[in-house]
Amino acid sequence: MSIALASAVSPAPWKDFGQTLPAQQSIEAWAHAAGMDWRICEAPVHFMSDQVGNLGAIHSFDEHKVLYRSDSQLPLSVVGARYQVVQPREVLEFYRDLTEVAGYELETAGVLKEGRKFWALARTGKSLALKGDDLVNGYLLLATSCDGTLATTATPTTIRVVCQNSLSMALRQSDSAIRVPHNTRFDAQAVKQQLGVAVSQWDGFMYRMKTLAERKVKNHEAMNYFLKLLCEPEGNVPSGSAANPSALINERALKQVQALYDGQGRGAELAAAKGTAWGLLSAVTEFVDHERRARSREYRLDSAWFGQGANLKQRALTQALQLVA
Repeated sequence: MSIALASAVSPAPWKDFGQTLPAQQSIEAWAHAAGMDWRICEAPVHFMSDQVGNLGAIHSFDEHKVLYRSDSQLPLSVVGARYQVVQPREVLEFYRDLTEVAGYELETAGVLKEGRKFWALARTGKSLALKGDDLVNGYLLLATSCDGTLATTATPTTIRVVCQNSLSMALRQSDSAIRVPHNTRFDAQAVKQQLGVAVSQWDGFMYRMKTLAERKVKNHEAMNYFLKLLCEPEGNVPSGSAANPSALINERALKQVQALYDGQGRGAELAAAKGTAWGLLSAVTEFVDHERRARSREYRLDSAWFGQGANLKQRALTQALQLVA
């Protein structure tokens, strides 16, 4: 995994994963530093049969193609012939006019799983301080994959500075992300036009975050919030039954999140978070982004942004908003 950062003033998100660079770098410099200065190449699929009388015959499979890295020749995936590839360079180029004209600052970019996923994160210039100088910044995340596990996705995202917790700007069951499946050509300008509406939701989203910071939470409400979120009904074990491993995992997670909320979390003692619904949500996002058990930090990041962790954070947001409905 490689990640590059550019922030001369404030810490860039996920700074522990890579190296800090001077601001105002070229796209070429970004691509090199982020490990994205290679192309996805295509080759037809061939196979060798081993049937009697036809040993060693090579056949083609035209309905699929192999995707591989131009620099290392590493195979990345086998996809359908109609699969539309998005190149690593395209992800960075997406931000060129946003940084030159719209005031965005490209801060982080990188690859996951040897290049099967890659992404870039830019600060939009939007920012809000909740009570006690609990600062939240606005970002735009663009990510894609070349193995079919992720559509090319542009997501308006917020990041809480004190702990670098990330949360997409989706409210309740709505989704502000723009997704382009790989059976469709990626049109960067069309995506940006759609994002204009999503990014404009910043004020409304942060107003709701303010209401969470104002909503005081009693001890039993906090416990019910975490129980509902982390301990699913199917995790309950009937009396006399063998222990359910998933229930034990949920119990471990429950204790961790409670501890983060009760003061061990970064920023848990700030006025906006201490004993509030914002504090509940922040404990969950910190758990998912930084504390949740994972095979590696790379897998944790992948989950926190694109997988089960991202889903858990959105459920936590929906559930928190129910407290102020």
